[in-house]
Amino acid sequence: MVNKIQTEKRKLLIYAHYYIPDVASTGQILKELVEGMLHAFDITVICVVPSYTGKVAEEYKTKLFYKEEINGIKIIRIRVPEFSKSNKISRIRNILAYFFGSMLATFQVGKMDYVYSISQPPILGGLIGVWGKWIKHAKYIYNIQDFNPEQTMAVGYSKNKFILKAMMFFDKFSCKSADKVIVVGRDMVETLKDRFKNKNVPNHAFINNWIDENKIYPLEKSNLQVVGFKKRYALDNKYVIMYSGNIGLYYDLENIINVIKKFPPGTRTADGREVVFAFIGAGSIKDKLVSFKEKNNMHNVVFIPYQDKDDLIYSLNAGDVHWCVNAKGIKGVSVPSKFYGCVGAGKPVIGVLEEGSEARLLIEEIGCGLVCEPGDYKSIERIIGQFLKINAEEHKTMGMAGRDYLIRNLTKDVSVCKYVRAIQES
Repeated sequence: MVNKIQTEKRKLLIYAHYYIPDVASTGQILKELVEGMLHAFDITVICVVPSYTGKVAEEYKTKLFYKEEINGIKIIRIRVPEFSKSNKISRIRNILAYFFGSMLATFQVGKMDYVYSISQPPILGGLIGVWGKWIKHAKYIYNIQDFNPEQTMAVGYSKNKFILKAMMFFDKFSCKSADKVIVVGRDMVETLKDRFKNKNVPNHAFINNWIDENKIYPLEKSNLQVVGFKKRYALDNKYVIMYSGNIGLYYDLENIINVIKKFPPGTRTADGREVVFAFIGAGSIKDKLVSFKEKNNMHNVVFIPYQDKDDLIYSLNAGDVHWCVNAKGIKGVSVPSKFYGCVGAGKPVIGVLEEGSEARLLIEEIGCGLVCEPGDYKSIERIIGQFLKINAEEHKTMGMAGRDYLIRNLTKDVSVCKYVRAIQES
């Protein structure tokens, strides 16, 4: 009996708004995290049915809960209503269904030693974790991927002072209730301290996000899948400046496409290749960008759907240089996960990021790209022009500097080990 107790893994309950097969970046990171922690914990995930695009498949519309197991992870999925990313009411209805469904689903699992939640959906993600801590009498780890209401205020999504104050109150409550808060950037550590005016700051740790370096890595331009991807979207023999990820509110893309307009169809690099701007993904402002493209006859701008996780290596390698952008005010609030994919593929980066923000600090320390401040559109134009003049060898050197740094410091195994230790020590 003693041996059984000693070898029994501690039980970990994870609340995740999205989980695989959804393509949300947090869902993909969580998949790698939980599977990487299986040696240390017996893990259950509570999440929504696959619905990141807003649509719900028919097989997930009949029951409140769906139980399954994927790669050793026990999963309880919650039915939620469909939504439109451009309709606030439908999004709120969807999020509330997840919140209350998660509360009920908590009673579907047995004893837990640890409860872990992320800051998605905003505010409610933290409160769900507090609920789990109370119900399961467990240690609570709160992983903040995005600070809210700071993010909401930065992009002007809401200006209602009462709502913003309430959001801050509840998220500070979640932080104070947590046995450990984990943030994903050095700048985010400062935001946490500022929230509490450097007094009684919650127990916290900083752990970078990552990319699985064995799944995203540099490929030769002659790789058949990369060639096939480029031909499929008319990118072959072109110089591709690529944005890959959520086409949403937090990236100032509506203004950046105005800068792109200054590089009309027919613009070429120093080596003679025609320049194409590719946007891969979906989000709340994609339709606006598509309309802008069509109105201004920007035939060198291409919109491409989200790629399956297994095909991400090919789409990322199809780019010559990648955007890594955040809107002004996001410093200390969020770290763009797309940075890790760019350097994983060995590609240089155009960083439109505030000075002192985590992704910009990394780009500057590594030397894997060129950076400027959000809103400095003249500098964005200048950086694009600089990349058009850089030769192939300089491109490769810059991109591989990022890849080499990732292998030394930002691998999945390094970050997963830090998470295991942080949870066990909470």
